[in-house]
Amino acid sequence: MDWEIVWTEPAAADLEHIVRTVASHNPTAAESLRVELLESVEVLARFPLIGPTYEGDRTGRTREILCRKYRIFYRAIEERQRVELLTLWHSARREPKLPNG
Repeated sequence: MDWEIVWTEPAAADLEHIVRTVASHNPTAAESLRVELLESVEVLARFPLIGPTYEGDRTGRTREILCRKYRIFYRAIEERQRVELLTLWHSARREPKLPNG
């Protein structure tokens, strides 16, 4: 059974910002990137524990996967069978500040 995917407001805003930024230079590339990011997220519905634990989270609850140059940070909540997307982050940026909750 697939897990529920929940986009937090920051993660949804990140996706929109990423796609708009790329689209300002190349709309075709932006659409391709959007599809790849969404497909990467959809993998988490079937394989929520696929990403390694993010070392920057001392609680050990945050995981990450990669899509191109973007890091997709999320939390897998096993008792609810839910994946909460926290942020989409370009790998060239400094480490993100993630929510504690």
